[in-house]
Amino acid sequence: MALTGRLALLALVGAGLVAVLPSWTTLVAVDALLLLAVGVDLALAGSPRALGVARSGDTAVRLGEPAQVTLTLTNPGPRRAHGRLRDAWSPSAGAAEQRHRLDVPAGERRRVTTVLRPTRRGDRRADRVTVRTLGPLGLAARQGSHAVPWTVRVLPPFTSRKHLPSKLARLRDLDGRTPVLVRGAGTEFDSLREYVPGDDVRSIDWRATARAADVMVRTWRPERDRHVLLVLDTGRTAAGRVGDAPRLDAALDAALLLAALASRAGDRVDLLAHDRVQRAAVQGASATELLPALVNAMAPLEAALVEPDWSAIAAQVLRRAPRRSLVVLLTALDPAPLELGLLPVLPLLTTRHQVVLASVGDPRVAELAAGRGEAAAVFGAAAAETVRLARARVGAELRRGGVEVVEGTPADLPPRLADTYLALKAAGRL
Repeated sequence: MALTGRLALLALVGAGLVAVLPSWTTLVAVDALLLLAVGVDLALAGSPRALGVARSGDTAVRLGEPAQVTLTLTNPGPRRAHGRLRDAWSPSAGAAEQRHRLDVPAGERRRVTTVLRPTRRGDRRADRVTVRTLGPLGLAARQGSHAVPWTVRVLPPFTSRKHLPSKLARLRDLDGRTPVLVRGAGTEFDSLREYVPGDDVRSIDWRATARAADVMVRTWRPERDRHVLLVLDTGRTAAGRVGDAPRLDAALDAALLLAALASRAGDRVDLLAHDRVQRAAVQGASATELLPALVNAMAPLEAALVEPDWSAIAAQVLRRAPRRSLVVLLTALDPAPLELGLLPVLPLLTTRHQVVLASVGDPRVAELAAGRGEAAAVFGAAAAETVRLARARVGAELRRGGVEVVEGTPADLPPRLADTYLALKAAGRL
């Protein structure tokens, strides 16, 4: 039960009457009338618990886009259900308006829609639906709640998809689908053409040259049907915020662009998200199913505040990729966790696979390194330079171990990682 402001005004009028005619009889009469009015109002109000409540609408939405979830309310009772309704969602669901007016005549149904604009990736769940029905006098209301579960999965925004057309154009050049001829050292023979200055002399086909009037060279197309394994580090370093988003979100964006590009190139792409335990995996998805499978697996991922178990990750990689593959490690280029965890097990990976380490860099470090003037700015610049030197040292050590290192800001990392993939493909190193 809930009381309204109208009852408070009526009680104020009764208090004035008691003030004019001060007596116990007047007070009892006023209270009795108020209680009677409240009782009648509650008795004539529609039953909120008798309402049938069902949900429908969107079950998935990309981060930054709106979603709509509709409540269908059915009134099987004999009285009109008039009042207010609260459709409760978690704050990160971004419900624009959770409270709605309610007016469902007896034997009819009505729909109300809640518009969501989620502010975080992951599963956003609905809470209870609370209905408050007023009586005909508007003095009191009956209230009841309904458990109507619903989940909207908020998918990664994939903002780097704007780079996909330009990367696909480069891929078509590599595949020989345009007149531009790439002098890459692939391993799949494509065709013969005349020698032009600048060609690698090792690509000259001497038998074809002997039969022709000109020097002929072989052209190659990049290999297809290679295996690309994306490994997401979901440990504590992935929880660090770069700008207004966790480092993990930028890694997801880079992984999606690379996956889209590699699948168009005819390669097989798998995903492994791991810290101390496996958090998500996608394996064996076809080219048409790959991106939906990846975004659904990535959507609920959250960084765990633990150190990743690189020995377990290496074992998983070797089990999932028994043949030579491109293994892309999306992790932070922080010296301590890499020196203690990744570097000891790195030879297990590099002896069998081509390994790329992609790291999200914080542009704030470069800004601090450029600071001068006040003492605080100088100390900040010194700290930033220390961080940059340590990251450069670890990067050099990784390169000596046969790892390609790619680093960039959240906006720069996806295209840089895609360019590294295309360069490896053109060089025949996959």
